[in-house]
Amino acid sequence: MKNVKWFAVDIDGTITLNGNGMVNLNALSKLRYLARLGYQVVFVTGRSSIEALALAIFGGTTQITIGENGGVISTAPNSHKILADIDKCRKGYEILRCELTHVNEKSVFPRMSEVVVDRTFNLDEGNRVFKEKGQDLILVDSNYAYHINETKINKGFGLDSLMKALDIGYDEIVSIGDSTTDIPMFNRTKYSITFESSTKEVRNTATRVVKGENGDGLINAIDWIMEQKSYCEII
Repeated sequence: MKNVKWFAVDIDGTITLNGNGMVNLNALSKLRYLARLGYQVVFVTGRSSIEALALAIFGGTTQITIGENGGVISTAPNSHKILADIDKCRKGYEILRCELTHVNEKSVFPRMSEVVVDRTFNLDEGNRVFKEKGQDLILVDSNYAYHINETKINKGFGLDSLMKALDIGYDEIVSIGDSTTDIPMFNRTKYSITFESSTKEVRNTATRVVKGENGDGLINAIDWIMEQKSYCEII
């Protein structure tokens, strides 16, 4: 792990308490410590990239964020690389409203590449409708909401776009997260860490599983990584 210079970190369930948006301050302090050491910390989230950027600014970490499940990369409040077409997602939303009941847009921060809806209908039914209607779209469950994304969009796609743009090597970045939406991100990095509280599918995909949840797991993950780096430097 001696080449690691970057950390790609999920937000909800990884640095927040019980997924309710309240940040574990000890975990945030740990990320700020990494930034002070010269490491780059990138938040990769299903939330808007603007929310993540605000967290980075006030938290004192790297001001590069990937939001909307990989659909937007932000480097400033008015600087965004949009990787998907929101109009396609809005069309998909209208199709769902016509075909299914209880489909409602969720009140969230404005989005640039996706549409976010309430978890009030069957996810599989929604994806069936997209397939039958020939839409290149997918519904993704973030445990907070359903996200209508272009099929190509996921956290791995967004992270890969950033890695190519900044020439970040496969072995230079660690991805840390707790949910199935983080799996594509895990698959784009040599090192990936999740927690014992994560689902079996997520645990089986990550290269390392540590104890802890609600931010404490992130602290344990960072401590473990730094131990490995110290060992590599000694030998």
